[in-house]
Amino acid sequence: MAPMARAGGKAILLGEHAVVYGIPALVVGLNRGVEAVARRPRNGMRSLRIGDMSPVSPDDDSILGKAFGALLEACSLDAPVVLEATSALPIGAGVGSSAALGVACARALAETFALPTSPELEQQRALAWERIFHGNPSGIDTAAAALGGCLFYTRGAPPEPLRLRRGFSVVLAFSGQSSDTKKMVDGIAKLREQKRALFEKQLDSIRSLVMNARLALEAGDLVGLGKLMDLNQMILSAWMLSTQEIEELCAIARDAGALGAKLTGAGGGGCVVALCDGSPKVILEAWERAGYQGFASPVGASLPDPFP
Repeated sequence: MAPMARAGGKAILLGEHAVVYGIPALVVGLNRGVEAVARRPRNGMRSLRIGDMSPVSPDDDSILGKAFGALLEACSLDAPVVLEATSALPIGAGVGSSAALGVACARALAETFALPTSPELEQQRALAWERIFHGNPSGIDTAAAALGGCLFYTRGAPPEPLRLRRGFSVVLAFSGQSSDTKKMVDGIAKLREQKRALFEKQLDSIRSLVMNARLALEAGDLVGLGKLMDLNQMILSAWMLSTQEIEELCAIARDAGALGAKLTGAGGGGCVVALCDGSPKVILEAWERAGYQGFASPVGASLPDPFP
């Protein structure tokens, strides 16, 4: 039986969108993600199936077919293969579902076909996949999926794992609205062209927030980290990335004891991430009473077997 490969999702604590312009970001791996398995078929087939979706081939004109083809090319693999994956992550929610799929599938191919592999190769292969979906990905999602833990990430530089003074949980809830990452990234690029001076000042502000958040993480100052997350959310809201549902989720989380809360990922929908010191139960129950579903993830924990 072919071995199962896994990769987790991600939540950006601070720095989304700004990371595209060279500003560092803080990202954590989640204990929810993707499982994938690759098999060598006898009939010459090359196909990918995700969950209950219809299988695609690398010759398909669909975006998934193109991503599959890009991944096979990045792996230098032209052999017949049947690849199957299942995901426990919502799609278009800012939690790195496509990157987790890319990394898990790359790992499955490497295991089945004995390809050379390393965290760097996994990220390179998954980025080929990601570019089909997102056009100009920063690489932060694939880094989190490949490495997990808590990372200090700057585009073009190796991800830097952080040593945490104390553990904590992130709590996530889906706003009910999916987000198109490429569309949101393009919108921020237009905003930058229209109001460059203001935008550059806001980037500098985010850089300062991220650097102070790193210090807070390394010192175990979760209260300070939560306040910095809230300040980052204010800038993201000024960029018109927030929604009524996102603001409601943030307010509910803070009222229920979250130390900070903000959108995570592209915005315009997707998920909210809240910082929790202690049991996340109260926050999850408060969201559920308001009609939202969420889950909690300990930061830096090993991925469970299997994913929940």
